[in-house]
Amino acid sequence: MRLPPFFAMRALEAAARHRSYSAAAKELAVTHGAVSQQIRRLEAELGGRLFRRQGNSMIPLPAAARLAERIAEAQAVLADGLREFASSAEGAPLLVSIDPQLGVRWLPSRLARLTADPAGANLDLRFEGRMADFVTDGVDVGLRYGRDAPADLASALLFREQLFPVCSPTLAGREAIRAPNDLLSAPLLRHTHRPWRLWFAGFGLPEPAPSGPEFEDSLMIIEAAAQGMGVALARSSLVRHDLEAGRLVRLLPEAVDNDFAFYMVWRADNPKVSRIHALRDWLVAEIGPEPAADETDGI
Repeated sequence: MRLPPFFAMRALEAAARHRSYSAAAKELAVTHGAVSQQIRRLEAELGGRLFRRQGNSMIPLPAAARLAERIAEAQAVLADGLREFASSAEGAPLLVSIDPQLGVRWLPSRLARLTADPAGANLDLRFEGRMADFVTDGVDVGLRYGRDAPADLASALLFREQLFPVCSPTLAGREAIRAPNDLLSAPLLRHTHRPWRLWFAGFGLPEPAPSGPEFEDSLMIIEAAAQGMGVALARSSLVRHDLEAGRLVRLLPEAVDNDFAFYMVWRADNPKVSRIHALRDWLVAEIGPEPAADETDGI
């Protein structure tokens, strides 16, 4: 019998364990519909139902529950095999999955120093917007942006950010922005996941009615601000070089704290852990002493 797709089997195992398609989707970082589609595909290939609905739960049928247990066992064997391979591969690269925004705006000016240091030897750097799977993707280290580090991974806080308004020098010359409330009438560029209400709430001000373009990508909204399209609520880590180069102007000294931060994450049982710790120590030293107090790897 031909084996079904691996992701479909992962979807079955997660859905059976959680008794929920939604919880399985959250664990696998996909949509509810994607899990449902994979389950239907498995049912078609295997020739029978796998789940029955009971209230808000999806209950695996007995045969499906046994199959999910076997899949979990197989995933554990696969994970062990990957770790054995990594530990036996002499001088194997350290695979680092990097959030693209960190990779484009923060890392390039530091790459020469990193690669010249033993901690940066033999790195395989990959810029990935999605959260990498530390088992199936073979990733050793993740440099990620989020509200919190994943609870099931060792982690080190790299740095937090502040949010403040920026725009092009030309627009700054036309707009009289001297206090936070002056932004109420300014042309604001909106971000899908970082609303202006965070800024205005920090100063006890109401958020203006939405108008103008909305962007999902932080780098795109920074470029739109540099082109004079409006005022962007900028993340401090992403606009440093544009401010230094004069492409952007910081309109006000006031800032609000961003509730997201950059973390380095890894599996504590990774056989390359000594090299991972060396990379962590280099990054923390490069950034400065402040983040070093926020470590969660228990080592």
